[in-house]
Amino acid sequence: MSTHFETLIEQLKNNPRRWFVTGAAGFIGSHLVENLLRWGQQVTGLDNFSNGYKQNLIELRALLPAEAWSRLHFVEGDIRELGTCRELCTKTDIVLHHAALGSVPRSIKDPINSNDSNVNGFLNILVAAKDAGVKRVVFASSSSVYGDNTDLPKVEERTGQPLSPYAVTKVANELYGRVFASTYGMSVIGLRYFNVFGARQSPNGPYAAVIPKWIEAMLHGDPVYINGDGETSRDFCYVRNVVQMNVLAGTTTKAEADGQIFNTALDARTSLNQLFGHLNERLQARVPGFKAREAVYRETRAGDIAHSQASIVAGRKVLAYDPRYDIRAGLDEALDWYIRAFSK
Repeated sequence: MSTHFETLIEQLKNNPRRWFVTGAAGFIGSHLVENLLRWGQQVTGLDNFSNGYKQNLIELRALLPAEAWSRLHFVEGDIRELGTCRELCTKTDIVLHHAALGSVPRSIKDPINSNDSNVNGFLNILVAAKDAGVKRVVFASSSSVYGDNTDLPKVEERTGQPLSPYAVTKVANELYGRVFASTYGMSVIGLRYFNVFGARQSPNGPYAAVIPKWIEAMLHGDPVYINGDGETSRDFCYVRNVVQMNVLAGTTTKAEADGQIFNTALDARTSLNQLFGHLNERLQARVPGFKAREAVYRETRAGDIAHSQASIVAGRKVLAYDPRYDIRAGLDEALDWYIRAFSK
């Protein structure tokens, strides 16, 4: 029996939409572009390569049939340029907004640029989409908006005080999304991401996500640092679950979804120690001669929360969200890419 999502994909193939993906050369954005093209959609992509990588687009072109690739119109540009946003929204049905300067530590170091990209850039997208009559804007928020709220699991209606400038920018995005929905009658839906991982996630730089950073270090025999005692936990969400949620949010016909925010996760917790164990186990099974690594523990990082776990009841009920990949399944699927990319 076909699932709701599988049925939806078949409907999209028969009735293609015009999608505009910001941050298209980034980690999540490139997965959205890849899958939309595979499903017969017309896609416009925008990226200024501050967070995205040209290599991701090169990889996509090699992975996709020529006909699918031909349906991508890519523009190198910046969401902080209102004129660019206006131009690209004119022939768009659905915006998937993922261009941003991520990372809590980066925002602490440079709050001005984080605000400029994440808040001013998002406002440009909303204004351009409103003026162009775009049917829906789906935007990436973050679990960081829960701040100092220690309740588990995290429920959309109960947030806390933000703990970083990055979290403040995401709170501002959610407020702007709701205001544009109520004031201008726009269809705007936010997705709060919880520790997304998968292929094409960069290990480079001081703000890299933990999974690719650790895998690269483990493959090269470099130290693997764990902040705190390793019992800090996260709700790790494989990128295919995120793609599903974006498409569901972008195409839903339920009026109650408009102006709402939905957690995008698994409703599960994995400690950093457990994650390190999963990686050691899988690398030993796949890399000849690999020996289990030992972690190096250090002080907890400023702005980090102790535990994170999301309720996904609302997403299941309103959007029919049905995540298929837990952390083990996600690592099993993505690990070969990580090994190829980081063994060089």
